[in-house]
Amino acid sequence: MDTTEPYYITESKRACIDAGMDPNEISRPKRFLDEEQFAAKRKNYSEILSVVRFFSNKLLDSLKGTPILVVVSDATGYLLEIEGDETIKSTIEQFGIKPGSLFVQEDTGTNVVSLSLQQRHPISLIGEQHYHTFLHEIACYGTAFHYTDDNNLLGSVSIMMPIQFQNTLFLTMLAQVIDSIERELLLRKQNKKLNIMNQIMLSRTRNGIVITDEKGITTEFNSFAEQISNNSREDVVGRNIRESHLTGEYFKKVLEQGEIVKNEEIKFKGDTGNLIVCLFDAQPIYEEDKMIGAFGQFRDITDRYLLQEKYNYLAYHDDLTNLSNRRHIKKELEAIIQQIHDGQKRTLAVLFIDLDRFKIINDNFSHSYGDKFLIEVSKRLCGSLGENDILARMGGDEFVFLLKDFVNINYVMKKAEEIIQLFQQPFYVSGKELHTTASIGVAIYPDSPISMEQLMVYADNAMYQAKSEGKNRYVVHSSELLNVMMDEYMLEVDLRRALDNDEFVLHYQPQINNNTGKLVGFEALIRWQHPTLGLIPPGKFIKLAEENGLITQIGEWVINEACSQNKKWQDAGMTPVKMSVNLSTQQFLTRDLLAFMEDMLERTAIDPAYVVVEITEYMAMEYEYSIQVLEQLKALGIGISIDDFGTGYSSLNYLKNFPIDYIKIDKSFVSEIMNNEKDAIIVNAIITLAHNLRKEVIAEGVETQEQLDFLKSHHCDISQGYYFSKPLPADEIEKIYLEQH
Repeated sequence: MDTTEPYYITESKRACIDAGMDPNEISRPKRFLDEEQFAAKRKNYSEILSVVRFFSNKLLDSLKGTPILVVVSDATGYLLEIEGDETIKSTIEQFGIKPGSLFVQEDTGTNVVSLSLQQRHPISLIGEQHYHTFLHEIACYGTAFHYTDDNNLLGSVSIMMPIQFQNTLFLTMLAQVIDSIERELLLRKQNKKLNIMNQIMLSRTRNGIVITDEKGITTEFNSFAEQISNNSREDVVGRNIRESHLTGEYFKKVLEQGEIVKNEEIKFKGDTGNLIVCLFDAQPIYEEDKMIGAFGQFRDITDRYLLQEKYNYLAYHDDLTNLSNRRHIKKELEAIIQQIHDGQKRTLAVLFIDLDRFKIINDNFSHSYGDKFLIEVSKRLCGSLGENDILARMGGDEFVFLLKDFVNINYVMKKAEEIIQLFQQPFYVSGKELHTTASIGVAIYPDSPISMEQLMVYADNAMYQAKSEGKNRYVVHSSELLNVMMDEYMLEVDLRRALDNDEFVLHYQPQINNNTGKLVGFEALIRWQHPTLGLIPPGKFIKLAEENGLITQIGEWVINEACSQNKKWQDAGMTPVKMSVNLSTQQFLTRDLLAFMEDMLERTAIDPAYVVVEITEYMAMEYEYSIQVLEQLKALGIGISIDDFGTGYSSLNYLKNFPIDYIKIDKSFVSEIMNNEKDAIIVNAIITLAHNLRKEVIAEGVETQEQLDFLKSHHCDISQGYYFSKPLPADEIEKIYLEQH
């Protein structure tokens, strides 16, 4: 690879020479912020620092065990934070490198902070690339971060470590961190602008509005607030809102603690003694980062409240979440559809929501834990309710938004997008951080009459289509979608019979040792020999099997068949090789996986040394459960492989602690190693990292001699791909390898 020193480092060193700097003398920062200046600087950067700190802490966590420092500067080079290894931190403080010091080239020579702020791309500064000799044992990586909408430079993030820990993978990881920081900062900036617009628009709403200044003095009390509360504007404006017996405590939390109040139910008597029920929201108003007041609104829900009181509450509400239930939604839909049939002009849509991965959460923890999770989900969904919307839990992890009397169909699409965004932040249940997404099916009541049942079926079908397209999205029902769903339904019916009818077959792809050129293993890959449609690849039915719960049975069949076949080949005289089988997420999280593997080993009589199970990085993210199961499998003598490495969250922490034997480089990297320098760097870094951790590396998708030569030159252990052989049925494997033997 090209080891030429980048031009900007060469120019920096030349500037040091021109300035008369002695490379053998320690060069210290010469300018420092005093305590008051430093506090003011950090206050101005407080929001930016909170975002940077969140993502840099994730970086530190993923590199736990590696002695590194993360250094954050402002746009001029003043150091704002230094976090990480305490030994390194105390060492550099002796050189005057500490928060509040100014890091510029004219004072400290060639350094990662100054160079990062000058460049538009991540940089590395390693060993002798530093001008001063006392830094030759240090490896540094850094990059600047900006407001990407106006290219406004905000600062830099650098990581520093002893030179023996250098790795080009750090540069890639740092670039990913900066990308996350810039996206979050831009989102927050845009949200500020949006909040100001929202505050203006909310003054036009048909809800009661109360606005105060930063001291709590009421400055606005609109006409709807007068009507709802039976208080005149003259009596309220100018008084401190904290004195209000209805909302004073809520505004106190908003003004003094910056809290946001949502959907607080307030009841009081009207001027004639009638009951009035409102939902009350309140939040701080900010200008830049300074609170300038508070905003509150009343939504009169008296009619809805009295209607709910009229009926048996439990009959129409879910007892877990207190949301409306299936019976309530059915009643509402039937009433509105009847009104439409009677000629009334009403609009209606159903959003059918199903949580992705909820079964995994339920199986991995407990049903009571899953119930707590559903309660948190329902609370978040409630925050997206519009004035005419109804939210219901249909059972399990299924929810429905019923949207009615909307003016424009765009409201329906925006609501679906809004709900998708609600799941981008994690949920916290009993101290655990959980992530899930939602698949949403949208059905809009058409011009021609249909029944309530038909509308729900349309929404349900669209939801399943959203899942089949990759989850975390919404799909709107159409006539074309209905045809697709019918085809998938027929395929699902056939899939349920496939196991009983022995229609699945395995193909085996050889794995070749790069040093010897000899066969060392096979990967077992499933195919479906459909009686009328022919040979169906796994991409056409695996997701379907995951959705209908057949994936664990199919996975167990694959393991049994592959290991039995391998034992037959060994008994027939083939040189023993390893057999790799893929575990699905559901199968990996099944509580009786270990018992099944023990039974399989006994039943097939295969030596566990010739069995390898492949898991994905996604499964490994369930850290505590994963390490326990993998150690139990390892104790049986079974090999462990991480599949598709590099395409998920490649945590160095689980690579270090998990009993992994093989790391499989995803074929997306292998296919581009001859065309894309970054992919080549990543592949080389993965190989180096794996070997340093005493793990073997398997490259997938090898298709050319050039790719194989590259992998050999970088000491990759094993390759598989079409260059050697496509996946073959058992009889063709026997012709090639058994007869050859």
